[in-house]
Amino acid sequence: MDLVASVNHLLNFVAPAFFLALGLAICARWFKQNKAGAQSFIVQVAINFIIGAAVLVAGLWLFSRDGKMLSYAALAGTSACCQWVLSRAWR
Repeated sequence: MDLVASVNHLLNFVAPAFFLALGLAICARWFKQNKAGAQSFIVQVAINFIIGAAVLVAGLWLFSRDGKMLSYAALAGTSACCQWVLSRAWR
């Protein structure tokens, strides 16, 4: 596999984590309506992306293959919990 194919595979592997992080940060801005958040938009996306990518890597390591539904369920659950903490929704 050449460099272009390797980069393509890597980007396709982390794409669900990135787009979920972006969507969560956008929806948090849209729904929270004048509550003081802890971090800026970019920081929320970055933290959610890092945690989401780590969950996908853990799923790849645990199941020895990519694309298991349990990995995606764990991605959605951990990203939602992380966004809840970042938005300070318990207040």
